[in-house]
Amino acid sequence: MTLITTKRVYDPIDNNEGVRVLVDRLWPRGVSKQTLKADHWLREVAPSDQLRQWFGHDPNRWDEFKHRYFEELQAKPEIVNFLLELARAKGLVLLFSARDLHCNQAIALQQYLLSLIQKTKGASQDNDR
Repeated sequence: MTLITTKRVYDPIDNNEGVRVLVDRLWPRGVSKQTLKADHWLREVAPSDQLRQWFGHDPNRWDEFKHRYFEELQAKPEIVNFLLELARAKGLVLLFSARDLHCNQAIALQQYLLSLIQKTKGASQDNDR
């Protein structure tokens, strides 16, 4: 089973929660590396500065933000595959610092990765027939 969750960088760490990956372009304010205990910081998986600034965490732009962000992610297959491998092997926690718990890049990235897993499962089930 592939487990991909999201978590604010300010939330307490749970034991055995999987590989912790910070997916923000900027390091979160007031959080030390020791406190965060991220296994990886993948700045390059974060939305471009241009897209991030355009979105501005405006819920009315959420659907369009996801569409544009998914296009950016499609151009980064190495990073996406790395995250998928981590998720399959140990589970994955996408760490973010945004205040909005529902409309942020970690949630969008989680949706994107899970959609790829579903497509893969669907394709493998079709091949089994």
